[in-house]
Amino acid sequence: MADRKREEAGSSLISGEEHKEKNVEEEVDEFAIDGSFAKFVPPPLVPLQHHLEKDKDDESLRRWKEKLLGCVEGDINGQVEPEVTFHSIGIISDELGENNTPLPLDEIQASKVLFSLKEGSQYRFKLAFTVKYNIVSGLTYSNTVWRAGIQVDQSEGMLGTFAPQQQPYEHLLDEEITPSGALARGVYLAKLRFVDDDKKCHMELSYTYEITRRS
Repeated sequence: MADRKREEAGSSLISGEEHKEKNVEEEVDEFAIDGSFAKFVPPPLVPLQHHLEKDKDDESLRRWKEKLLGCVEGDINGQVEPEVTFHSIGIISDELGENNTPLPLDEIQASKVLFSLKEGSQYRFKLAFTVKYNIVSGLTYSNTVWRAGIQVDQSEGMLGTFAPQQQPYEHLLDEEITPSGALARGVYLAKLRFVDDDKKCHMELSYTYEITRRS
């Protein structure tokens, strides 16, 4: 009789745990279904000076913040909006090595082919940029490609969140592979855009490139 009661108690306990797990799963499903993840709104920007002055009496915390934020007092300037300046764009591939071009492009550069790659080549973009005045959060990129006026490709990716600092950041974008075949060869028009969490576009770069036959 005692054994039977223990079995019933254990069964009741298991049922209770299963019920809790089911409720948690349902809550998570509802949270995902109603779009709460997609509705995330970043908090409003506050001056970087506010972060530095908060808890300023704690010397170790102040030093840690200055090291983390990577800026100097004179560079803050009370400005709330972060400023991202792109200094160069590079192409890295086995056949080209590394080829860097200063930014912004002048009119002559913008009208010429920025780089040429053979069909079926692996390559990556390399960017150098600085951040001033405040933290830039959730910096993303999109690269849209057209040929003869028709969109043929689009890729997107995350760069990340960056604190102000005097030295430029260097960042490699995801690896790309050029298409192969006779129809893939030719000149392409592309546009790179860099946008942060607040939907602010920090750079929009139009460029052309060429895919050539592999010998």
